[in-house]
This record gives sequence, structure tokens and C-alpha cells, in this order.
Amino acid sequence: MNSHRAPPGMHPREFVAFVAAVMAVNAFGVDLMLPSLADIGNELGVSEANHRQWIITVYMMGFGAGQLVYGPLADRFGRRPVLLLTLAGFVGASIFAASSITFPALLGARLLQGLMSASTRVLAVAIVRDGSSGRQMARTMSVAQMIFFLVPILAPTLGQLLLEFGPWRFIFYALGTFAGLVFAWTLVRVPETLPAERRVPISLTTLRASYRLTLTNRDSLGYAIAASLTFGGIVAFVSLSQQIFVDGFGAGDRFTLFFAICACAMGVASFLNARLVERLGTRLISQVAVLALIALSLVHVAVTLSGVETLWSYIFFQALSMTCIGLCGANFGAMAMEPVGHIAGTASSLQGFITSIGAVIVGSAIGQSYAGTTTPLAIGYLGIGL
Repeated sequence: MNSHRAPPGMHPREFVAFVAAVMAVNAFGVDLMLPSLADIGNELGVSEANHRQWIITVYMMGFGAGQLVYGPLADRFGRRPVLLLTLAGFVGASIFAASSITFPALLGARLLQGLMSASTRVLAVAIVRDGSSGRQMARTMSVAQMIFFLVPILAPTLGQLLLEFGPWRFIFYALGTFAGLVFAWTLVRVPETLPAERRVPISLTTLRASYRLTLTNRDSLGYAIAASLTFGGIVAFVSLSQQIFVDGFGAGDRFTLFFAICACAMGVASFLNARLVERLGTRLISQVAVLALIALSLVHVAVTLSGVETLWSYIFFQALSMTCIGLCGANFGAMAMEPVGHIAGTASSLQGFITSIGAVIVGSAIGQSYAGTTTPLAIGYLGIGL
């Protein structure tokens, strides 16, 4: 891990842990509340089960839209002040969500949370890119994601534990507390990574040039779109997980365990990627993973259509599919950033917008097709792979 390039005054291990913690703000924002979706729906009068998915997807819409703003701001004013401001905003949005008394008010709070947490994706990538590129960047992001993937493994269990001590509103207070801790870490330990001489003034001409470069470069645009498709598979799984495990298979309290098994597969994939990427390269690993996802999905579609799907067969196929997606994420991101590193903040924000909004569209299309079986998810993953 000492090969990771850290900012002055930070140990490489601390730097990787910090990047993971920044990314975890968003992950907790999505996964911590999964066990509470039914409780939220019951208290706030949500009669249609599929409508509960909007608690996740509205957040992701804000997460995607906000990324267009933070890249230019980070390139102009630096990474640190933008991160501090948005972490404080996330704390405020969490308090707003905890005090919501209607479903539309909660969705508004979730949209605001997503808008604030959008900075974590943009700035995590930009901060790493400020000090590294190519395979070294992919390795650093993979190790950070390996730590970060502990969050989806643990978050639903932590959410279930919070529900043992109080109502679903406790979960939003917990989100605000975690963001506050990352705010304090940033304030005390993290220096600015963008030198003053590399900062870019905000202007329509500059933005237009940066957007044109990001959107017309084949690697930049192509891998951002590829990342949006695979991320869409994650959004669909997360949005549907409570319905599939609890409503579909009757897993009850075991939901958090089964969710953790599938999420753990992505952590294992990131660990393997961190070990192999500098030897094999980002392109080879990610393309083999996509081919494996197609093959897995073909078999899974056949199983679901034949009517022999069980809880354990679903976990088997889902975990392996998550492994394939985990081998794609960091590599697609690194390859998308490779030709646009000199405008890392703006490029990361635009690529993040494409990735997140595309993922919401893909994930929502799959999620809203749910009608009690896993067939839409299996077909959706096949479409993503193809």
C-alpha cells in the first residue's frame, strides 16, 4: 500500500482510508436505510411497494446532477473547501430527512442529500488523480473501493441495529453523524491537493472546451457510458434487494446477511483487481469481466424462465455478477480519466453525471419491472453486459 501517492503530511495508508471514507458517505446514504424501507413506507403512507424504490433512485438523481457543479468548482477553488462545504450540507440534509413527516418531504430531503454527496464521488477521483494516473490510479481506487465495499456489507446490518433502538429516523441522524466525522477529518488532516497554478477559472469558454474534450474523446466517453451501465446493475440490485429477499423469498431478518454476501463479492473483486491491475492492465481485466457477466446472465435468465430459481441460486448468480461488476468499476473509471487528467475535476464531474444518471435510468427500468420474480434483474444484467 505504500506505493500509493499521498498528499504531504498524510501516510499512504491514511490517504487510502480517507478516500474510502469520503466514498463511504455516499454508500451509507444508499445502503444504511435498506432495512427501513418498509417502515418508512408504512409510516408515510406509501401503498405501492415499487414506489419505495424512489427513496434510493431520487437520491441517485441528485447524486448524478450535482456532479456537474462540483467539478468546475473544485478546479477553480480547490478540492478541500468544496468538500468541506458539501459535507456540512449533507449533515443538514440528513437532519431534514429525519424530521420529514410526508413522503414528498422525505424525497426532497433525499434529493438534497444526493446533491450534497455528489461531491464525494467527484473529489475522491480528482484528489487521487491529482497525485497519480493510469494503473497506479486504478490500484489506489481499487484499494479504496475494497475498504469502501465493507460499507454495503455492514450498512444494512447497522441499519437493522439502529432500528432495534429507535425509529427509522435514527438512520438519518446516523448518516449526519458519519458525514460530520469525515468533515472533521478533512478539516484537521487533509491538505489541498490542487496547486494554485493548476486552478482553472470558471468561464463558459473553459467549461465548453472541457466538456467538448471529455465528450469527444473516445476513451473518456466510452468508458463513462460503460461505467453507467454496470453501475445501473448495482442501483437495480440495491433498489430491489429488500423486495426480492424479504417479499419474494421470505428471508425476513436474514435479509442483511444475504445482502452482505452479494456485496462482499464486490469487495473481493476490488481486492483482486488491486492485486492484478498493474500486472494485467485495466482493459484486459474489465473486458474479461464483461464477457463473464454476459455468460453468467445467459445461464441466470434460463434458470429464471424455467421456474427453478431459489433463494440460493439467486444469491449464487447475484454474487458472481457483483464480482464481474466489481472488476469493471475502478478500471472503467481510471480508463475514462486517463486522457483528461489535466482537467480532472471538470472531467470527473461530467463523467460522474453520465455514469450516475445513466445508472438511475438503467436501475429504475429494471427495478420498476419487478413483479415478484428475479427475471427482470437477470434479463437486465444480460442487457448491461451486451
